[in-house]
Amino acid sequence: MQAFSPLTEDLIMQSGVFPDRKEYIRRLREVMFHHAALVLADAVSGRDAELLQMVRTLDQMDEAINLLSERVIEWYLVTNPSFSQKGRKGSIKRVLPRIRRTRSRPLRGMADQLEGLAAARTALAADVSRLAGRVIPNTSELVGGLVAARIMARAGGLRKLASMPGSSVQVIGAEAALFSHIRIGSPSPKHGIIFQHRRVHNAQKGVRGRVARLLAAKIAIAARIDFFRGEPDEAFLRDANGRIDLAAGGSHDQN
Repeated sequence: MQAFSPLTEDLIMQSGVFPDRKEYIRRLREVMFHHAALVLADAVSGRDAELLQMVRTLDQMDEAINLLSERVIEWYLVTNPSFSQKGRKGSIKRVLPRIRRTRSRPLRGMADQLEGLAAARTALAADVSRLAGRVIPNTSELVGGLVAARIMARAGGLRKLASMPGSSVQVIGAEAALFSHIRIGSPSPKHGIIFQHRRVHNAQKGVRGRVARLLAAKIAIAARIDFFRGEPDEAFLRDANGRIDLAAGGSHDQN
């Protein structure tokens, strides 16, 4: 949807289209309302609209699970003060079997609810990955559906991601560190969300930055192909994966 910029009031009045300024303002108001409705409709009807909502829901579920996990463990400590500090910092999955043996019925109920929420989160993550494979097939092939969807969501949608250079894609998700670098001169971030992908975080430290830069550049191109064509480009993907693998010194693995 292109931006709407009305002509200046002087030009409109000189044209003689409207009898007076009041009528011009009334009609301009109608046009602006209509344009706003079209913009909103375009924003919510894009191919990526549902995927964006799914990713944001997934992120909020992660936050909720982390907060509830901490609270349930704190609660369990009240019923079992001998619970070790080491166990307190462990995974909630390892603690849940102990919580189910507690005498506190409400606490056991919360443990069941937490386990159900975690299962729902796992199912949603799988759905996100599958839908990303259809909406952003080229980006998903490079970094996997889940990471690709997170990058797209943090960019603000496929349209915005497709307009970004590789240097911006590389630090998506590291905005706080980038702001700190600009404000106080702290070390600049080398990568953001793309670090979640094993092609970056499994790369040797000496080549990790190069892999991140190359991967981000290829994601920027893949996003444009996804936005304008929406179909996998096998030739591009073969070339991109080959170059990334060469930089990383390993084999292609998108998981």
